[in-house]
Formats: sequence, structure tokens, C-alpha cells
Amino acid sequence: MGRKLFCELCPLTYEISRQKCIISRHIRNFTSKEKFAKAKSPLPLPYEIYSHSSFMRRKLGTVDMVLQENKVFNLSLAVPSVNGVLIHPGEIFSFWNLVGNTTLAKSYKTGLAIKMGRPSHDVGGGMCQFTNLIHWMVLHTPLTIIERHQHDQLDLFPDFKRKVPFGLGTSIVYNYFDYQFKNNTTATYQILICLTEENLCGEIRSNESQPYQYKIYTEDEFFSKEEDGVYRNGDVFREKIHTNSNVCIERTLLQRNHAKVIYDTAGLKIIQ
Repeated sequence: MGRKLFCELCPLTYEISRQKCIISRHIRNFTSKEKFAKAKSPLPLPYEIYSHSSFMRRKLGTVDMVLQENKVFNLSLAVPSVNGVLIHPGEIFSFWNLVGNTTLAKSYKTGLAIKMGRPSHDVGGGMCQFTNLIHWMVLHTPLTIIERHQHDQLDLFPDFKRKVPFGLGTSIVYNYFDYQFKNNTTATYQILICLTEENLCGEIRSNESQPYQYKIYTEDEFFSKEEDGVYRNGDVFREKIHTNSNVCIERTLLQRNHAKVIYDTAGLKIIQ
């Protein structure tokens, strides 16, 4: 077994390492010459680019549903920080710059979180669903994703009301694992977010119509039996389609999945 990292020695060294990362990101943001999106408008921009909703109370294996309820509450606190934000040309959207730290002092509850590749819980848990929604919408625009983290190619939960191809999730930790994208276009974009009784709903709008549409899908998805377990495989592609002609002008491989399944695989069709 290899030598442990400083952050792995004990809870104290982990917290010291975590605070160091937080301070380093604050310094980086403060000294950056980039402009972060902050301005908001209560009025929607005229053109709807893409909209999506995600079910908030998903059945995730044996995860305590209380954590899911707390997640919904946490999302309700975070949504106003992002709703209506405008991303002008040249600006960067930063999730943590807008939402800030999700602490008990701000009334956040202990919700579902992922730690060390396993379901866990933490104060403010549930923000990954927020950035998952934003990421999926951004993939349907020409906006440029500049920071995104994943859950280490693990298939954590069995599918339940899945709408989005597997593998396109996000992993965020205040504030050093952020979700960011940059507006390198000449148009201004806007993110609108709201909660219904069951869903987290989002919409991206713009002050200009978009000449292209985007289609995202998985090919060759299957489960395979390997030496150390079962893996989920598949290639996720994005097509850029001209709106008027409906002709695909670009096809890009977004991600190649080879994710270890950590839940009960009974009932899955597995290739030996």
C-alpha cells in the first residue's frame, strides 16, 4: 500500500487541506483578469434556446429519502442566487461565485452528497443536481465549458426516470471543484431556474436566435463483466445541426464511458 497523502491522515489534516484549497481558489478568483457573470434581470430574454427539468426525489438505491427532502430544501435556497443571471459576451459563469458556501449558518440542511466515490451526506448536499441541469442545458448552446468535474467514472445508482445520457453529470465541492462556462459568442445568454413540487426546472435564453441546434445521445451502451466487477460502457456524442436545413454539420465525441457499477447488478443484461 502506498504512503497516505497528508489529507488522508486524519479528519484534521483533511480539513486543513480543504481550507487550503478554498483559500487558493479565492486568491485565484481575486487575481483573475476574467469577468464573472453577476448581473441579473427579472425579465426573460426574448429567445428560448433550451429548457429542461429534472426529478428531485429520485429513488437512488438505499439512500435515505430524508436526504432527498433536505436536498430539495437546499435547492430552494440556492435557486435565487442563479435565477435570472446574465452571461454577457466574454463573461464566465461560475456556480460557486453566485451561490457561495452552503453552510448551516445560511440554513442549509444535511443532504445527499458523494464522497470518495460513494453515496454520503453533507451540509448543503444536493448541489450536483443543480449543476447537472445547467451542464445539460449548456451542452445545447455554443457556450464553452471551461471547468467540469466528474464522479471518477463510477455508476453510482441504478437508472430511475433517466432523461440524460449516463456520464454527463457533474461533481462540485465548494469552491475548488466548480462548474464554469464562458460566453465566447457575441450574444448575451440568461439562465432561468425554478422549482415545482417535483422538478428542478431550467431554461437558457438569449437576446439573439441560435442558428444551430444540438442533439446528444449514447451509442454502443452495454454492461460488461470484468475482473474487478461490472462496468457500464458507451460513447456519448453531440451533433451540431443547422436549424433551417436540419443538416448535421459537426459530430463530436463528448465522452467515452467505462464506469464501474457499485450497486446491485441483478437484473442487468451483462456481457461476459
